[in-house]
Amino acid sequence: MGGMSDYHHGLRPESRIVHPPVTEVTGSRPLGVPLHQGHVFAFPDSDTLADAFGGPDKAFLYSRNGNPTVRSLEHAVADLEGGSGALAASTGMGAITTVLLALLRSGDHVIAQRSLYGGTFATLADLAARWGVSVTHVRGDDPEEVRAALRPTTRLLYLETVSNPTARVADLPALIGAAREAGVLSVVDNTFTTPLLCRPIEHGADIVIHSATKYLGGHSDVMAGVAVFADTGLHHRVWHHAVEQGATLDPFAAWLTLRGMQTLGLRIRRHNETALDLAGRLAAHPAVAAVHHPGLPGHPDHELARRLLPDGQGGVFAVDLAGGREAARAFVGAVRLASLAPSLGGVHTLVLHPASTSHRQLSDDELTAAGIGPGTVRIAAGIEHPEDVWADLEQALAKL
Repeated sequence: MGGMSDYHHGLRPESRIVHPPVTEVTGSRPLGVPLHQGHVFAFPDSDTLADAFGGPDKAFLYSRNGNPTVRSLEHAVADLEGGSGALAASTGMGAITTVLLALLRSGDHVIAQRSLYGGTFATLADLAARWGVSVTHVRGDDPEEVRAALRPTTRLLYLETVSNPTARVADLPALIGAAREAGVLSVVDNTFTTPLLCRPIEHGADIVIHSATKYLGGHSDVMAGVAVFADTGLHHRVWHHAVEQGATLDPFAAWLTLRGMQTLGLRIRRHNETALDLAGRLAAHPAVAAVHHPGLPGHPDHELARRLLPDGQGGVFAVDLAGGREAARAFVGAVRLASLAPSLGGVHTLVLHPASTSHRQLSDDELTAAGIGPGTVRIAAGIEHPEDVWADLEQALAKL
């Protein structure tokens, strides 16, 4: 309502202060997305309230079910990805676990890329150990390997567009095509490339996941996750589970993510350019044994990356230091402009030793299978001047 009703004017001050007037915007529009921090909504009658429980396209009633600011983020990411709808969660892992728990049950089978984020790998391992969900890991570059892994109980194919941390590029059209032939749903984590560099739904993916904590938010000040659905029915199916699981995104976090997304086009260009520039220089450094960046000609997925990701391969890549684990530990402790920190996708350049941090859940054999060595260091390029970042990495390498 725009003002106080006659009924409210007749109330005592202690009651009126509980029911202040709600100002509606008329004659203009807010330039930014309004922050609807309130979590509960009132209804004129019981039938309207009951109907609101029916799905994500119904009236707002409780922020665990939906919120106007959160819905704006869901619509924005779904629009960028070309999906029919989206579901926001409190973290990227919240989005991942919500999708997995909504679509899997004991006895089901999952085919997953071998080189995955450690949290995703650990979640799949936990589903296998405690809930009887079988998991088969594949390289991610051969559709025949996927076809050979298929079972009557296979329900999901799980991929990352660009894997964490070794920057392997999944052959999305071929792998998703093999899954679709068998009626298997495909889930693609598109965090590293964002919808500006790749839109997996255009290659046949059923669900696309983002850790919006990373590039979408972009400023290391928010945690959020988003799952985008190609099909409305699948979106509604997962939403009903998500409401009960409660991995709900806070409206303020959604508002921060939307604010960050406004500069994504500018930031991702600098991330791309700096990462490729650093990778090329590091490849020529004597302290570096190998560089894992799909933009470099020597990378095993270079030609695939040129076709699938012509606008850039993102800002994250990895290097193997010649001195192994001790060299990696010394290097990440010697940077000055860059920071030793988890996460990525913000404005700062970050370095990390995956074997002891983000992928600590993996055994030595699993690390080797994922392409992660004891001397592997992940580098997430920020938006600082590339020459300053290179000077910092160079001085850190000189101390090895």
